[in-house]
Amino acid sequence: MILKKFLPLLPVLLLVGCSTTATFTRMTPTEQPRNANNLYPVEVGFYSQQQSLRPDSIKAYVLVDGQPLPMRPVPLVEDRWDGLIPVPPSANSVTYRFKFDFLYNTFGNQPQPDSAWSPTYKLKIINP
Repeated sequence: MILKKFLPLLPVLLLVGCSTTATFTRMTPTEQPRNANNLYPVEVGFYSQQQSLRPDSIKAYVLVDGQPLPMRPVPLVEDRWDGLIPVPPSANSVTYRFKFDFLYNTFGNQPQPDSAWSPTYKLKIINP
């Protein structure tokens, strides 16, 4: 009798148990000296405990002013990504965040898309 009451909630409980728990580790300093090409390197570690995530499907981006800029995996280092962000010569700082798109496996269906977003970070540019 009690089982019949909880049976309609089972799909919801299963979805809650499969939610993405992503951790972002920013490897970039909060300040960098101004350079001539106005491109600044950023690096992040992306870790997920979602076992259904397909690692081969991960596409990473750094978003600056809402514009996604592609990132690439760091060679020889697992779960780390790097990219470059532009900062105009007139600006002293920029805010950015990371976005990871990926597929995850589901029972009886094709893999489904999902995304994970980092908090917003700020990079300060220091004039030499």
